[in-house]
Amino acid sequence: MAEITASLVKELRERTGAGMMECKKALTENNGDIDAAAEWLRKSGLAKADKKASRVAAEGRVAVAQNGGKAVLVEINSETDFVAKDGNFVAFTDAVAQAALASGAADVEALKAVKLASGETVEESRAAAISKLGENIQIRRMVVIDSANNVAAYVHGGKIGVLVEVKGGDADLARGIAMHVAAMNPPYNKAADVPAEFVAKEKEIELAKMSDKDKAKPAEILEKIISGKIAKIVNEVTLYGQPYVLNSDQTVEQAVKAAGADVVGFQRLVVGEGIEKVVEDYAAEVAKAMQV
Repeated sequence: MAEITASLVKELRERTGAGMMECKKALTENNGDIDAAAEWLRKSGLAKADKKASRVAAEGRVAVAQNGGKAVLVEINSETDFVAKDGNFVAFTDAVAQAALASGAADVEALKAVKLASGETVEESRAAAISKLGENIQIRRMVVIDSANNVAAYVHGGKIGVLVEVKGGDADLARGIAMHVAAMNPPYNKAADVPAEFVAKEKEIELAKMSDKDKAKPAEILEKIISGKIAKIVNEVTLYGQPYVLNSDQTVEQAVKAAGADVVGFQRLVVGEGIEKVVEDYAAEVAKAMQV
């Protein structure tokens, strides 16, 4: 049996990021062979990843990478905000975003097989991150824009990410629109994009809210009243209809048209959106533990 020295353990820790005792065990199991020990730890990490996969991961980070008109956002989840801010997690998410940009992967499943600069695949690196950070980590979603138009990528606080494609205008306009989308979250781009079903439902609701006196008005007047209310609602749910956050005296449409531009489309990701979070009662948990 080869001697397991402190320097050997230290070297393996630096290479893998695993804990001291895990590194010592890996070296012992592999007769001091550091390469075999590193592989053993990687496989161990995959096993740990499988065990943690069922745990809810609703925190995390949106990472961004861009090169000219090609930009990508990747949402990567962790279980806690504490881990989401950890330097190792941030480095992992940035590496994944860069890999997504460089590889041209079309979706998350394809992205998992992409190799990082370290030589590991994204999936292998994810498993290693789980082993190191002790939480379930999931690569949940990615969106890409690849265009000859102006493309802006904006991430707010690591939690909200936006990609915007603008035909005409300049980079500052595209970034401003991206910031607006991050802040105001318009469901649709323009009035023409609003589904007819949505408009019909809103008309039904507005009509139900009207008094009997208003409902008794001539049909053409009633239609004009309803149309005005619907126009206001459509403005509220469309990018073009909203007051521009960088200049509330203008709508986004007015700002865009003044620049001789047109917003082709946008993508918006919010960390944990749609995931049901588990609310922990730590006081009850501690009290229960003390009774054991």
